[in-house]
Order: sequence, then structure tokens, then C-alpha cells
Amino acid sequence: MFNETNTLTNGIEIPKLGLGTWLLDDEQAHQAVRDVVSIGYRHIDTAQAYMNETGVGKGIRSCGIAREELFITTKVAAELKNYDAVTKSIDGSLAKLGLDYIDLMIIHSPQPWKEFREDNRYFEENKVVWKALEDAYKAGKVKAIGLSNFLQDDIENILTSCEIKPMVNQILAHVRNTPLSLIEFCQENDILVEAYSPIAHGAVLDHADVKVIADKYGVTVAQLCLRYNIQLGLVVIPKTANPDHMRNNAELDFIISDADMESLKHVEPIQDYGEHSFFPVFGGKLK
Repeated sequence: MFNETNTLTNGIEIPKLGLGTWLLDDEQAHQAVRDVVSIGYRHIDTAQAYMNETGVGKGIRSCGIAREELFITTKVAAELKNYDAVTKSIDGSLAKLGLDYIDLMIIHSPQPWKEFREDNRYFEENKVVWKALEDAYKAGKVKAIGLSNFLQDDIENILTSCEIKPMVNQILAHVRNTPLSLIEFCQENDILVEAYSPIAHGAVLDHADVKVIADKYGVTVAQLCLRYNIQLGLVVIPKTANPDHMRNNAELDFIISDADMESLKHVEPIQDYGEHSFFPVFGGKLK
């Protein structure tokens, strides 16, 4: 699994499997990076909002693997919607990570989290944010640029005026919540889709029908969920600080049949993400 990659429109290769670091503090992120790299991963995902870029950077520098062998993603904070603030934040991420360049820089959300999916769509502001990313790309500070949590019309807004097309859209996508029309739109526009929370923060693990399919292949529900997204053409970035889970998440050497893929696409949606529902993407609002 570790050698499998997708190719972005500018020719950059991105590993299909990465490590998400949401909810890990600096110390946990430092150790998680060291652990996951020793297991074989080469793709690490963080964000300014995670407040752990320093820890991720420390892990990168102490993991014993050459920088150029790693693919590092971070994200511009959702609240930053002007050129100067975004530019400074990119420089800040480079400093915190201790890196000369970032492999992928993406806009964390089209709206500030407190206004997520509300009426103000920030269309003009996002064009300005995108210009800052384009300039960072031209300057060599970042090797690829993209989006996160952007809906189709948010993406179309960027496409109307961009000089460099978005290369990635990172979205919530998993069994019991597969936004197929958005995925199709992105793929038709050569935008790679990345799936965060691909195991639905555990909210899918006890689903009886999904478990029956996992048992059929002799795998865990988590492994089935990751393989499902990969067969949809997505990159997956499950979050864990547990080395055993990191290893299990990489054991994906099986193929889900077309019939089972169709079944998984249409399992009833999750209505409640439990303790994680506070996060806007999971149906709540930040407290």
C-alpha cells in the first residue's frame, strides 16, 4: 500500500494512504509521525487549526527519513480570508514545521468555521485566498495547492478566475456518507479527492450490514472503509496515534467487488457522530 500513489495535475505524486493528525497535540503528533514513518507511511496531514505543526515538524526531522521522501500537507486556517494574512500564515507554517517547502497547501474551509455552510459564501474572499496560494506555489514555498470542504459552486467560483486550477479537494467521505456527485464533479475537473475521517470516527464500525461485507473479505470494518474510498479513486488519511491501528490501516491488499461497492455506496447515512458532532462538518457548530 505504501508504494501506491495518485498523480496530481502538475505531475506530483501523492501517496494514496496518509496519516491524519487532527486532535493530536504537539507531543502526540511528534510521536505519531515517528511511528507512522517507521511503519512505512510517507504522507502526513496537518493544519494550522490543529495547533500541532511544530510537533509534526519535529517528527519529520527526527524520523530518520529524507525530507524529499515525505509528502506533507497543511491547511490555511478557515478564518483567514485576505491575501496578507494567508501569505503570513504560509510562512508561519513553514517556520513551525521547520521545512523549506510544503508538499500540499489547501484552504481548510470556504467559510470560517463559525459560519460554516451559512448564507455568506465568501466567494470573492476565496478568490483572494487562492491568489495567495498561487503566489506561494510560484515562489516554490508549496509544491501543490488545493481546497478542503469546498462544494461544487465553491469550486466553480475558483475555476472562473484562477491561473492554476485546484489540484485537490479534501472532504468528508466514508461509507454511510459518500457525496458521489461532488466526487464526480471533482474528478471530471481533474481535482483529486482526499477523504478525511474515512472511518467516520468509528460511527460506522458497529453497522451490521457493513460488518457482514467486511467479514466476507476477512477484514475489519475499518479496513473495508479505507479500501472502499481508495476504489472510488480517493486518497485516505485516517487519524490515529496508535501504531497497531496504523499497521492495520495499511493492510488493504484486497479488492471489493462491484456489487459490494454499490451496496456500500447506499448504506443509510449517519445522523449522529456522537462526541464529534461539535465539528461543523459533522453537523454541529463549534462551541
